[in-house]
Amino acid sequence: MVRFDGQARQAYRPLGGWVDKLDDPQPELEGDVSADVVVVGAGFAGLSTALELAARGAKVIVLEREFAGFGASGRNAGYLAGGQGLEYDLFLKRVGREQAKHIVGFYDEGVDYVERKLGEYGIDCDYNASGIIRAGVHPSQEKKLRESMHTGIELGSAGEFLDQAAMRARGIPPAFLFSCYVPTGGTLDPGKYVMGLRRAALRAGVRLCENTAVQSWDEGATVRVRTARGSASAPFVVLATNAYTPQLGLLRNKVMPLRVSALETEPLSATQLASLGWPRREGIVTSHWTMESHRLTARNTLVLTTKRLRYVYGSQTPNVPDEASYRALAKALHERFPMLGAVAIRSCWSGYISFAYDALPVVGEAGAQRNILYTAGCSGHGVGTQSLMGLLLAERIGGAEHPLLSALRHKTPSTLPEPLQWCAVNSALGVANMLDERVNRKARDAALQ
Repeated sequence: MVRFDGQARQAYRPLGGWVDKLDDPQPELEGDVSADVVVVGAGFAGLSTALELAARGAKVIVLEREFAGFGASGRNAGYLAGGQGLEYDLFLKRVGREQAKHIVGFYDEGVDYVERKLGEYGIDCDYNASGIIRAGVHPSQEKKLRESMHTGIELGSAGEFLDQAAMRARGIPPAFLFSCYVPTGGTLDPGKYVMGLRRAALRAGVRLCENTAVQSWDEGATVRVRTARGSASAPFVVLATNAYTPQLGLLRNKVMPLRVSALETEPLSATQLASLGWPRREGIVTSHWTMESHRLTARNTLVLTTKRLRYVYGSQTPNVPDEASYRALAKALHERFPMLGAVAIRSCWSGYISFAYDALPVVGEAGAQRNILYTAGCSGHGVGTQSLMGLLLAERIGGAEHPLLSALRHKTPSTLPEPLQWCAVNSALGVANMLDERVNRKARDAALQ
């Protein structure tokens, strides 16, 4: 059995498993400064926006409350995934099939965009362009997975069904019975990726101010963003703060932060790796209502994520451990990979994604002058989409509307006021957990037969 309970507290990493505190933190903003654009948030979206703007000759200041990569950009599972497997049921009827095709195209283009930028910026982040496996662990999941795959194909995103024989021929661990294989994308080290963006931004002349929390801003033709020890003014401001945006007083009625957790094993031995098979090391996500994800890293560890989601009352984002989620992940680790035996846990962590009720990105403009731009609602697909968002926002600031940005404009469903929001969201998540556990119980029973 996985050794976990006794290690839980010492294994918890408040900054996640991919990043550490920086050796070269950039100075906090002091005094009053100006620029062409002020970007708030130094994750995938904020740094990509700054890089695209700098390439167009703009003077850019990035304000970051903690340090680059502190949030979801440095804590996610590292899947560079496209449009296959989105929550189509949540938005297809709302936006219509034609707009849905363009939205799915946005997700697929995010994969190509990141792949280009890795080469352009010289970022080594252990990218494995293996494609992604969207798998089932029990026959009862096949219908849902096939229907989702066919919807994705109809909307323009490639996928191929792999039956049990094809899965075994590919070397996928036996707990995963069948899948939709997505040939594009793969896995990477998100910490190395976001730090690569940070280095590229500094090389490009972007001024990055870390440990600089935004306190307020004054609207107008020039927006003045106030911090504890200064201010930054510009004709345009970009809020690339994703799950933290509601705490700034914006998008409270559109997005909510959901807490996602992860667990990483100690490095596997050569014998353990051989017992897995898995020669191409594809990232595997399951077709549960609340998906599991399983992947091998370049350091030969296994990383599992999600399994349980949490919504904290009032859209708060406390940086605290979630031991119930870690226990659920440890249980999944043992059930999916029993051949590993007693594998020790190296680390566990939690972070926040931004989620809208239709699971689509929320992008637009605020303020009387429409010069405060925002992007949120990554919904767990942020590596590609929030990176590509940098290009779309930079072009919008330059006066052009990219067709993919136009495709994303839609009416986002409104969230509920508290305490209804807390009750509704956590009740829905509880039902999803119950349905998933029913599937897992069937899978356990089948394994014993």
